[in-house]
Amino acid sequence: MKINPRDSREQYRINERIRVPEVRLVGDNVEQGVYPTREALRIAENLELDLVEISPTATPPVCRVIDYQKFLYQQKKKQKEQKAKSVKMIVKEIRFGPQTDDHDYNFKLKHAKNFLEEGSKVKAYVFFRGRSILFKEQGEVLLLRFANDLEDYAKVEQLPLLEGKRMIIMLAPKKTGAAPKKANKPEKPEAE
Repeated sequence: MKINPRDSREQYRINERIRVPEVRLVGDNVEQGVYPTREALRIAENLELDLVEISPTATPPVCRVIDYQKFLYQQKKKQKEQKAKSVKMIVKEIRFGPQTDDHDYNFKLKHAKNFLEEGSKVKAYVFFRGRSILFKEQGEVLLLRFANDLEDYAKVEQLPLLEGKRMIIMLAPKKTGAAPKKANKPEKPEAE
């Protein structure tokens, strides 16, 4: 099979690009074993397939007799499946001002608990506007109080850090038992 010149950035060496004296041949329609590279290429040509170097670090390198385009398609399909199975972490943001009052704080704390119970990370930040940057200690105290109130639900990934006009803290949900279990009250015996 002819190789497109634009496929020069291939991750596998194929056919004439394999430059070792002998290879270990594997495949469905071939007798497995160690062959000189020219013999392996001839076998692949007779089957109208490609010789693809699968494991270049082995001694001798392992090559497979397969259709290269089909092989690439299967590799892409496997990578896509692995990507779909990987867990995507969602980051929810909660914004405070340096002088946030208790009602707003409790409201945002309740939302943060819900986010953490869902399994999302929480990025809480205090946004300093204008001269309010003078109250950065207040902002840090607010974020540390926030982290302390959520210690049953989350662990701190990043302590308060000032980045420009924002002071940020990152919280990740605890793995086991994210929410504290409420004690089960013993049931009252029914009257007969």
